[in-house]
Amino acid sequence: MRIEAALGFGGNLGDPVSAFAAALCALDAHPDIAVTKLSSVWRTAPWGKLDQPEFLNMAALVETTLAPRDLLALCLELERRAGRERGERWGPRTLDIDILSYGDRQIDEPGLQLPHPRIAERAFVLAPLAEIRPGMMVGGRTTLERWVSSGTAGVTCDPAATGRLTNAFPALRPTSSRTSGGAAPLRDPS
Repeated sequence: MRIEAALGFGGNLGDPVSAFAAALCALDAHPDIAVTKLSSVWRTAPWGKLDQPEFLNMAALVETTLAPRDLLALCLELERRAGRERGERWGPRTLDIDILSYGDRQIDEPGLQLPHPRIAERAFVLAPLAEIRPGMMVGGRTTLERWVSSGTAGVTCDPAATGRLTNAFPALRPTSSRTSGGAAPLRDPS
């Protein structure tokens, strides 16, 4: 049975857009995964550790038959291939891929918590996720409601990076879908 999972992507070292595109291509080439929807690319201020370059972030929806742990293992392998070195928490990185949700499953195990426990705290996750899943419920409110009320300072859509992603991963255009009608791009409400 195919499950829809939401993935969050981020990076601030090297060329994050190329890293996103390579990871998306690898995910989509996997026999048990289909990338179905992409957000725009968002430029965001660092979170947690502030003395580092700004980040690019995006989200994708995938349909998968992989179990959550297997999907996580694949995401970690794609990070490793992109040169991710795990050093300091919230530090700079070439590529970060988080599983934000896995269907309606709730999992609380060492190394895997779903839905991701900090979605509601992070505008850099809420903005791209609200673009592709505006009605997704997070703690009793939709992602769109949470993003609009989060104080969106430091989070802006990056049309140039989005265009590069579209050119690098032409199977999908951001905010379009293989399985349903595309949504209009989300606009910064500030």
